[in-house]
Amino acid sequence: MEPTVQPAIIKERLYSLDFFRGLTMFLLIAGFTRLFPSITENATDGSLLHAIGLQFEHVAWAGLKFWDLIQPYFMFIVGVAIPYAVANREKKGQSREQINRHVFKRALMLLFLGWAITCIGSGKIIFHFQNVLSQLSVTYLIAYLVMRKPARTQIIISIALLLFTEIIYRGFWVEGFNHAFVPNENFGTWLDTLYGGEDLRGHWVSFNAIPTTAHTIWGVLAGQLMMSDRIPREKLKILLIAGLIGLVLGYALSPVTPIVKRICTSTFILASGGWTFLTLAFSYWLIDIKKQKDWTLFFNIVGMNSLFIYLFAHVGGTNLIRHVIEPFSMAIFGFAGDQAATVLTNFFTLFGLWYVCYWLYKHRIFVKI
Repeated sequence: MEPTVQPAIIKERLYSLDFFRGLTMFLLIAGFTRLFPSITENATDGSLLHAIGLQFEHVAWAGLKFWDLIQPYFMFIVGVAIPYAVANREKKGQSREQINRHVFKRALMLLFLGWAITCIGSGKIIFHFQNVLSQLSVTYLIAYLVMRKPARTQIIISIALLLFTEIIYRGFWVEGFNHAFVPNENFGTWLDTLYGGEDLRGHWVSFNAIPTTAHTIWGVLAGQLMMSDRIPREKLKILLIAGLIGLVLGYALSPVTPIVKRICTSTFILASGGWTFLTLAFSYWLIDIKKQKDWTLFFNIVGMNSLFIYLFAHVGGTNLIRHVIEPFSMAIFGFAGDQAATVLTNFFTLFGLWYVCYWLYKHRIFVKI
């Protein structure tokens, strides 16, 4: 991984993708600051503010809230970007072999970084592969390998991954792990026990990389659609239809297979995939069709250094900024009460993380692998 100076981009950009990426990363780093929970901490049960606050927490097990969409967004966005990245490399004269080597090296680097950040701060070497980067190393590679196949084949492969997940969870036979959709008693947990990577407290499993590959494959299909010669209205229609199909199937099948993000059940992949298509559709309509993009730079600045800010916030950057800000914000705003001062501290911490991205942007520094 090395900082690079980004050259001028001469091909037309998909501005809605820039916004979608930036918004997702902004929400992700906001999660590190715990800004949203601090705002709604003392909200009255049943109030609108309390209901909004609940959307910024993960579901304990079955169900789907807004916050559960952040990782699917991330996986999907990476997929959308793959056809553009490959086209740019081909335009620069790189051969298929050179691009393949880059993809494999990038997947290995993502896997290494995902593993490394679980070790940092733990004081020991541990092997957990449940975080976003580790999962992405798998989904990114598989999505790239099937990218040049016809769209129908890519869809069939993505559905096959969901069917495989459904079958293996329902049919797993090992005693104590043969309850398909029970926390810590399912195939995913069993698989993690084989290498000491179980996450019994959070119930996340490494096997999630297989079903959630569908998100990245669907992202590739969306990217290929956007690069096609179809007119904008037709592209928007296809995105909307895909999103509605995902929502209908995901929620309609939830009585049979519960929507569980922590083990990425097939219904979770379908429902969250539907929301990702609809979010891209709305972004595309607003920004690329209606040309309302001037205000998006605030979020795009974060998306331009998505890998760096994720790592920086994850391994101590958030706490570093908070430790600098907290004494001053608590002293100045303490008169307003502990909660108000905490909210403002979290807000300024988030602004500090954003400003790090802004400083890199102003100096044309973009960290890539």
